[in-house]
Amino acid sequence: MSETLADFSLGKRIQPKGMIQKVGVIGCGAVGQEITRAISEYGLDVVFLDIDQERVKLIFKQLEEQLDEVIHHWGLTPGEKRAIMSRIKGTTNYNDLKDCDIVIESISSRKRGTSVEVRKEIFKKVEEVVRPDAIISSNIATLMISDLASGLKHPERAIGIHFILPVYKTHVIEVVRGINSSEEAYEQVLKFASMINKRVIRLNESPGNIVTRMLVATVNEACEILMEGVASVADIDIAMKESSGHLFGPFEMADRIGLDKILKYMDNLYQEFGDKKYKPSPIIKRLVRANYLGRITGRGFYNYSSGKPVDQTVTCAVIK
Repeated sequence: MSETLADFSLGKRIQPKGMIQKVGVIGCGAVGQEITRAISEYGLDVVFLDIDQERVKLIFKQLEEQLDEVIHHWGLTPGEKRAIMSRIKGTTNYNDLKDCDIVIESISSRKRGTSVEVRKEIFKKVEEVVRPDAIISSNIATLMISDLASGLKHPERAIGIHFILPVYKTHVIEVVRGINSSEEAYEQVLKFASMINKRVIRLNESPGNIVTRMLVATVNEACEILMEGVASVADIDIAMKESSGHLFGPFEMADRIGLDKILKYMDNLYQEFGDKKYKPSPIIKRLVRANYLGRITGRGFYNYSSGKPVDQTVTCAVIK
């Protein structure tokens, strides 16, 4: 008999076709960290890639601190934290993404403009190392997945996945098929979504999807109300949360995302549609020029201490 004992090994792990076990995340800033945590918490391995080893060390430190905060509020045990962290690896080398079933680009560019060319280059680098059946995705907000996939040899593998902030509290993701996206790639993303307990909002390709377009218009209108002296930043946020059931008010959400990103979203959507509702409010521009970008800098519409708002930065008196 030609069979060996290894052929009958009960411990031998059989990989079902199409099974998703490892996910890559490129760019592990605030949003990338939330995505990484959310994926790891549901038992999948995650490899995040960032610019250098110092950044990788800092990201691990920030992830540890975030999980410690959850433990402090009785939302997690130390053992669960260790399990989550054990499934997360950090790297600066694209080759370490080679075994990933899905790779999600989530870079956080602070430069004005769309960063389409930068993201297209990232897609090409990923395609050089991953398997032919691996999905290449982007956490797109105002960009078109077809544009990002245009430089790929196999653009049919590209699908847009937009995680809604805060990732750990929202139970939906926006999934966008590009012009060339295959049915097989789409089915894989649906499977991935179910594995991380996210409901899929299926979208036709359009800049801003649903959430970003609605958010930008809401933030702009909130700024108009503030400039008119109708109400304060805090009261506008409270009114929106209490009346709509939103987790955050428009100013809190803008600070959380980053006002420079909000400005970029507004610029992109205004350029795309030419609609005044997307034209950046003067308040957003002033805050970004002053480097008051929100939680990341400790000042935005609110002042922050240990990542939590303590009082308002912007008042009606300031903007008049």
